[in-house]
Amino acid sequence: MKHSTSALIAVAMVTASSLVACKAKDTAATDSAAGRVDSAAAVDSAKRADSIKATARAGWTEPSILGYTAAANNGEIELGQLGAKKATNAKVKAYARELVSEHRTMLAEGKSLATKVSATADTAADNVRDLMNHARDEVKDLTDKAAGADWDKDFINKMIDDHQKVLDKLQDAAKNTTNTDLRAALEKATGKVQQHLTKAQDIKANVLKD
Repeated sequence: MKHSTSALIAVAMVTASSLVACKAKDTAATDSAAGRVDSAAAVDSAKRADSIKATARAGWTEPSILGYTAAANNGEIELGQLGAKKATNAKVKAYARELVSEHRTMLAEGKSLATKVSATADTAADNVRDLMNHARDEVKDLTDKAAGADWDKDFINKMIDDHQKVLDKLQDAAKNTTNTDLRAALEKATGKVQQHLTKAQDIKANVLKD
């Protein structure tokens, strides 16, 4: 009877040891799996942080890009309308009308794009506000100035300066967006802005010569 009891106790101890070992193994496996999940989450979090930092360094987001292009188009439309009224040179007047027509088209395309990419134009971004204030100041300056040959030259000089600055901004934005639809639209816009810049430079060189 004693031998039987000893055997039972031995079996119980072996079984208990096995259960403890299995539990420890399961716990270790669970901890290892949890560690892998936490590690993956940490990597994803780091990648997202890097992405946010990169966007912040570039200074562009989808809303700020849409806001900037809208401000640029609205400013050129307003200046173009003023040029169509006050310019005395026929070439300058025709150029101003072209600006109004083409920037209105670009503005409409920008609104359609905003709907497509599900983003709202950010009009509070610093570069957007700066551009809007700059356009306002130019409109006031040209409105107060008397029409004539000097006015036409000032208008064209402003168009050269404005379109060069906007062109640089659009090219920078195109390089710093990962949205393919937005990049394609920016590349199209840069082509049109380059045309306006080249035409203004041509008018200055060949039409409004001193």
